[in-house]
Amino acid sequence: MDRLGSFSSDPSDKPPCRGCSSYLMEPYIKCAECGPPPFFLCLQCFTRGFEYKKHQSDHTYEIMTSDFPVLDPSWTAQEEMALLEAVMDCGFGNWQDVANQMCTKTKEECEKHYMKHFINNPLFASTLLNLKQAEEAKTADTAIPFLSLKMAVVDIYHSRLKERQRRKKIIRDHGLINLRKFQLMERRYPKEVQDLYETMRRFARIVGPVEHDKFIESHALEFELRREIKRLQEYRTAGITNFCSARTYDHLKKTREEERLKRTMLSEVLQYIQDSSACQQWLRRQADIDSGLSPSISMASNSGRRSAPPLNLTGLPGTEKLNEKEKELCQMVRLVPGAYLEYKSALLNECNKQGGLRLAQARALIKIDVNKTRKIYDFLIREGHITKA
Repeated sequence: MDRLGSFSSDPSDKPPCRGCSSYLMEPYIKCAECGPPPFFLCLQCFTRGFEYKKHQSDHTYEIMTSDFPVLDPSWTAQEEMALLEAVMDCGFGNWQDVANQMCTKTKEECEKHYMKHFINNPLFASTLLNLKQAEEAKTADTAIPFLSLKMAVVDIYHSRLKERQRRKKIIRDHGLINLRKFQLMERRYPKEVQDLYETMRRFARIVGPVEHDKFIESHALEFELRREIKRLQEYRTAGITNFCSARTYDHLKKTREEERLKRTMLSEVLQYIQDSSACQQWLRRQADIDSGLSPSISMASNSGRRSAPPLNLTGLPGTEKLNEKEKELCQMVRLVPGAYLEYKSALLNECNKQGGLRLAQARALIKIDVNKTRKIYDFLIREGHITKA
């Protein structure tokens, strides 16, 4: 025994098939003898005679489908729901968009059907009229008198004034008027306490200025105590048991750190200085400085200002894109490969546009040291990359 029923088009509105747990697609079967909750089966499970607990294959059932007319013989219930959803999504009057969303009806069919059955239908018209009258009655009952409206505006203005006064009081009580002075006071704390000060500033409005300052000072003291505890733990790890040994330990630690910095600085200098005589001069000069004497040797030679050593291109980005002559140019001009490639590209583009390039144009284009510009310009001319105007 079977009957015909209707259902929602949204699969999420109903439970899945009890047989295979798949989403139920139209049409599907509902057992009339099982439930609640309702017992649904897809057509495949129904034809297999699926049985589960109290459900038997000979139970009466209903065929759930929306493939039947409601208002018009040529419109199914599924299409009626799709039309209402499309009008709600696209807006009344946008019939082309409504038809595009439905995909089964034309623009003219959608407009004609909606106007006939949902706008000009006497049943719906009377319902809309009742709703409109109820809305007008509600609006009339809740209308605000003119005097009450003016009082509400005055109350809003007074609340703004009170909020402004409250903020001014916070600024005055916490000394935030002179912001420069306030920032200088913050800098006396360590970096970690400054970050805490910045984070907790928003809570200053909750407590008074004295309580807020006490809160910050207590955290600053906590930071100092933690740092002191860490230092004492470092002494204990090193086997130090008295403060005399601790002072000696701090002195030796500082000395080792200074020596490490000197070695680091020397390695950085030796990486770029390839002139052995200049390196010896630098070492003697540093020795005089370390001993407290004035440097006795000048870095300048007797003939005047010494030229800078060639640039070491090892590890610099873009070096692999240069040929040997370009590498030699970058070393002598002390220009990193990436910058040289940008300048070269700019000069080539300008030369191609103008049909030639003058030195003055090159200097106005890349805007670096004029001597470096002249060397790059002459090099590109000599190698045939650009031509003189």
